[in-house]
Amino acid sequence: MNTFVYITGDSEVSVWGLSGRERLRRMLEIHSAKITLVEDLESVPEGRPLLLLCADHLFDARVLSALVSTELSLVLDSKGKQIVAINIADGNTHNILEDFLGEGNGDAISALPRYLIEGLDLEFQQNNLKKRDVPYILFISRSNYKTLELELFSGSYKGVTDFITKWVWPKPAFWFTHFCVRVGLSPNNVTFMSYILAIFAGISFWFGNYGVGLIMGWLMTFLDTVDGKLARVTVTSSRLGNILDHGLDIVHPPLWYMAWAIGLGAVTIPVFGMEGLIWLMFIGYVGGRVCEGLFQFFIGSFDIFIWRRFDSFNRLITARRNPGLVLLTGGWMISRPDLGFLALVIWHLISTIILTIRVIFGWHMKRHYGPLKSWFEEIIPNQERRELAERIFIRAPVIINERRDTN
Repeated sequence: MNTFVYITGDSEVSVWGLSGRERLRRMLEIHSAKITLVEDLESVPEGRPLLLLCADHLFDARVLSALVSTELSLVLDSKGKQIVAINIADGNTHNILEDFLGEGNGDAISALPRYLIEGLDLEFQQNNLKKRDVPYILFISRSNYKTLELELFSGSYKGVTDFITKWVWPKPAFWFTHFCVRVGLSPNNVTFMSYILAIFAGISFWFGNYGVGLIMGWLMTFLDTVDGKLARVTVTSSRLGNILDHGLDIVHPPLWYMAWAIGLGAVTIPVFGMEGLIWLMFIGYVGGRVCEGLFQFFIGSFDIFIWRRFDSFNRLITARRNPGLVLLTGGWMISRPDLGFLALVIWHLISTIILTIRVIFGWHMKRHYGPLKSWFEEIIPNQERRELAERIFIRAPVIINERRDTN
């Protein structure tokens, strides 16, 4: 039975270009098979489940999913200060709606069990973003919307990624994402620009124009960071955008590296056994991707880089595009692009050997000791980050000053 959803009120200010009401509407679209969004409470049939949401708050997606899926009647409070959602699962809506609209004596709502966010059955771990964040419900106001924007942007980042994405791109990506929102650029627009830059970077490498190619290549990697963040903070992620983005990520790196190797002939730098090196590069690249897939789909059911702390540290420098570009850039800067390519090939082979060992070890552990668990599952939410791995890979939430209860 579908749950009817009614959004009440709105935020006094937009966050990443979206009002609280519009953000909720977009977030609810992925639950369209379970819910019916209504604009008028009178259109809700008697006896049907109803979920009321207050649009002056910013809802974590996991909180919203829990509310849509729950079969319990409940009142959700924001830190015990203000009602932010009411779920009426038994269809007894009349008296509760009177209380909610201020026309009753409050007894019906008072009779419902009251929950804080900690009482909901929520997942703290987000395997799709390789991180473990604390879910939230935050009041939206003119005094805190900039902090909320920072929270949403920071939360859109993967917890485990390479060191360029983690420490170099965030600040410029934050401002460029703001620019995209102001001028109306969509995530797919940014992804399209990434495709253009990726193609021209590869052409530049092919003809030995390494300096120009590296500029376009680094710009492409920057935009590749921005499109995903823009999609998440504006709730405009789409299946097509996801396919285009991840398809580009998988296909273009080895083509860049091959073009770089061929371009060495254009700058008259002979390299002994170049054809063999190109094959070794492809073997290293494909081998690494295969290891990641084997682990996730047959051994751990989660990304290999969030298995143990070692694996998360390994992801910072493993042979992916950005660390590879660092090696190629270093070779170009010392006027030895051939050494840059050689270092790239060696690093791919070393990384793939490490991943192969981790896959074999993971298979052994699962066979003898049962299902594997990510080290993220050991983390206690809101606990002080003491270990180096926790400080690096577990993001502390932005602290928000909540509005005091005015009811």
